[in-house]
Amino acid sequence: MKLSLPFLKKQPSVAVVRLSGAIGIAGRASMSDTSLAPVLEKAFRKGKPSAVALEINSPGGSPVQSSLIGARIRRLSDELNVPVIAFVEDVAASGGYWLAAAADEIYADDSSVLGSIGVISSGFGAHVLLKRQGIERRVHTAGQSKSMLDPFSPEKKEDVARLERLLADIHDNFITHVKNRRGAKLDENEDLFTGEVWLARRARELGLIDGIAHLKPKMQERFGDKVKFRRYGLRKPLWSRFGASLAQDAIAGLEERAAYARFGL
Repeated sequence: MKLSLPFLKKQPSVAVVRLSGAIGIAGRASMSDTSLAPVLEKAFRKGKPSAVALEINSPGGSPVQSSLIGARIRRLSDELNVPVIAFVEDVAASGGYWLAAAADEIYADDSSVLGSIGVISSGFGAHVLLKRQGIERRVHTAGQSKSMLDPFSPEKKEDVARLERLLADIHDNFITHVKNRRGAKLDENEDLFTGEVWLARRARELGLIDGIAHLKPKMQERFGDKVKFRRYGLRKPLWSRFGASLAQDAIAGLEERAAYARFGL
């Protein structure tokens, strides 16, 4: 049994949750709502923290997983009345910035890359190669849009138009999220939603972040030098420690590396 002494003041604590890597890419320790749910629940609930600090280093990924994770952060913050403060490392772009915007405040390093508030869809076309090799593509569907953007068939204008409508709707969701979270802090004279990225000082001028700061000194400035830090994050699954599913992990690693490379990292 714990004895609580009212005259002993409890030291403040900050739960630190690391959100690192691409979002929703299959592989070990991948960031998804399912994998992060127990991490976030523990961080917000264990020991009644004074705040939850998010260490973010992500080039983005799945818009749905970004939305689900961000929504979970907000629900826990509102339910338990715990403020959330994001600290960006190398990059918080696209879905990474979606996660940062879920926080009440955002800070970054001078050289952090932020933004990329847009949506991208990429693929390939191999129909010319198949034709040269004498291979005939055969596709049978029920529903005229079922084979939309088949990479082994010539691209159709109506398929591209349909995809562009989907991307535009997702983009609108992203814009709404950022406006709801950052509100009057955003620079109304700038178009912030073109997919462009900025370094931290320019991002601060545009209202995308609140300042230049690092996690430990900022939290000590706010909660005192004796503040305790409790760290939470994804762990590698047991099977990955023994080299299982190496091919899947290698592909996921290449996809993640390519995502970071878009920002020169």
